[in-house]
Amino acid sequence: MRSQEFGPSLEAQWVRVRARLKGEFGEAAYKSWLKPLTLVSVEDGTVRIAVPTRFMQDWVRQHYSDRIKTLWRAENKLVRTVEIVVQAAAGVPAPQPASHGGTPMRPMATATGLRAAVSATAPAISRGGEENEDFGAPLDPRFTFQTFVQGKSNEFALAAARRVAEEAKVPFNPLFLYGGVGLGKTHLMHAIAWHIRKRHPQRRVVYLSAEKFMYQFIRAMRFKDTMSFKEQFRSVDVLLVDDVQFISGKDATQEEFFHTFNALVDQNKQIVLSADKSPADLEGLEDRVRSRLGWGLVADIHPTTYELRLGILQSKAEKLGVAMPPKVLEFLAHKIVANVRELEGALNRIVAHSTLVGRPISLEGAQEVLHDLLRASDRRVTIEEIQKKVAEHFAIRLADMHSPRRARQVARPRQVAMYLAKQLTSRSLPEIGRKFGGRDHTTVMHAVRKIDELRAADAAFSEDVELLRRMLEA
Repeated sequence: MRSQEFGPSLEAQWVRVRARLKGEFGEAAYKSWLKPLTLVSVEDGTVRIAVPTRFMQDWVRQHYSDRIKTLWRAENKLVRTVEIVVQAAAGVPAPQPASHGGTPMRPMATATGLRAAVSATAPAISRGGEENEDFGAPLDPRFTFQTFVQGKSNEFALAAARRVAEEAKVPFNPLFLYGGVGLGKTHLMHAIAWHIRKRHPQRRVVYLSAEKFMYQFIRAMRFKDTMSFKEQFRSVDVLLVDDVQFISGKDATQEEFFHTFNALVDQNKQIVLSADKSPADLEGLEDRVRSRLGWGLVADIHPTTYELRLGILQSKAEKLGVAMPPKVLEFLAHKIVANVRELEGALNRIVAHSTLVGRPISLEGAQEVLHDLLRASDRRVTIEEIQKKVAEHFAIRLADMHSPRRARQVARPRQVAMYLAKQLTSRSLPEIGRKFGGRDHTTVMHAVRKIDELRAADAAFSEDVELLRRMLEA
């Protein structure tokens, strides 16, 4: 079937199809996705429609191509298929094979206007310099590879980050960094961005938090400007998104993140992500999003060791230009184990107090300045301590906390220990489950609900649990 067989009303048919699409999908969807469509040619029962970019091609194919085909067939029964192709150049239809005898149609709407509109509304993404702050987030000049202190707990994550920063080609996609609060994930993200900007200033590097990604997306929808948003994020060479766990439970943001991820991977662009848990342990994520987060290399950052904390303190003291007594540094490395930010904050307080009051830094002075922080640190309870205390209280073996045994005399104390771990520590449900023989987070959730029910129904049992809690907090 040649285009001539359609008769002279081809363009009229296309106008009616577009009008039906607008009426069915609404003004916002039409403006973002359907208005830019260009009728390119009709030949052998195939209608070819062009879009300006590849991600638009994927989106239109997935969401609108079946309906477009149905509407075309309603206009003309000779139509068998509809192809969505990418426009070869702005305003120039994709070339069609002459041997097929197809007659290219005069474009009814070209990509030129669309791209001009996008260029006018999208914030510029500078090459090498600071990106527009309304798009990405500024980088902290303190966070470089040179200032990152390596230790046993972070050496794998550091090596992976360096590989991504130094390789001209994408080594693994995405690089997913995860670990607890204040262990250095953000530091490594910034270090990657700084290193790439220095070595490859022509590459477009954008760093931002998942929260800001969501904010930009919501704003784009509010102002009906999703095309600019998509062009922004799909035009970068390296995209770094911090705290990905923030999009958990946010379906619309996950949908957009999913398509952004796919578009960048298809273009062989580097993606670096971070979260407080591994992809498998992130709750509230769609399975397709979770599977893509684990596609490349997943690198975890373990809690700091004493040696690493001491090294961080020594490095920080050198940068501050302060002579710190070794005993003070050793004391801080022993006492403050939660995270590096808290450790550096404690050092800053000691130095500031010494400078403002005019007293030399000493161990006694450090204890006095940090009395509230040290008291809070001393009160922290570990899951291991909870397991030991509960096992002693119920006269079972400590090994039973990790065993697969389900006998009631073992299972109930184990549930109590899980309940107290949830109440007294900041550990996540998956982390608690792993401490109890690698159990699933749903097992921990069940234990917490069960103990809550038993406490409400049995006053004696509730007093028993409360006694354990007070003993652990003492």
